[in-house]
Amino acid sequence: MNTLEYAILGLIDKQKVTGYDLTKIFNDSIADFWSANQSQIYPELKKLVQAGLIQYKVVIQGEVLEKKLYSITQKGKEVLKQWVLEEEPPLPQNKDIFKLRIYFAEHLSNEELLRKFKDRQEECNHLLKRYRKKVAEYQDVQIPPEKLGDFILLKGAIRQLESQITWIDESLTYITNYK
Repeated sequence: MNTLEYAILGLIDKQKVTGYDLTKIFNDSIADFWSANQSQIYPELKKLVQAGLIQYKVVIQGEVLEKKLYSITQKGKEVLKQWVLEEEPPLPQNKDIFKLRIYFAEHLSNEELLRKFKDRQEECNHLLKRYRKKVAEYQDVQIPPEKLGDFILLKGAIRQLESQITWIDESLTYITNYK
């Protein structure tokens, strides 16, 4: 199985969902560390059904709209657990186009370079605000087991963004004072 199939399996294990729901989850809840679009999700759902890892029932929404509500099977739960327990692969090579472009900074004026860093700073601050808002939802509540991973990943993403913002701030100071 591919990683997307495991991701879908895990999301369905958390809650019964439709294909549309999965698309929303990939675009919102887990978009920060995994992505998939609708054209990828539906073929994978079909494969998972054929493999007996998930099942669905057709439900009526409104008066005539039929939708498939997917749930995980016991076999699916077992396969998912096996995958979660697997040893981690080596860390992937980091591919960051922003940093690659900065590596060739000699092609930019100081003003252009400052603009690139300020734009990145704005993006990071926006994302940091979003993550902090999401993590605040966990304050003063017992985190349910199905949300523990989300909470831990949010905390890690916040730390990474804080570190990146510190680096950007230092870089902006350096570029501003560079002669």
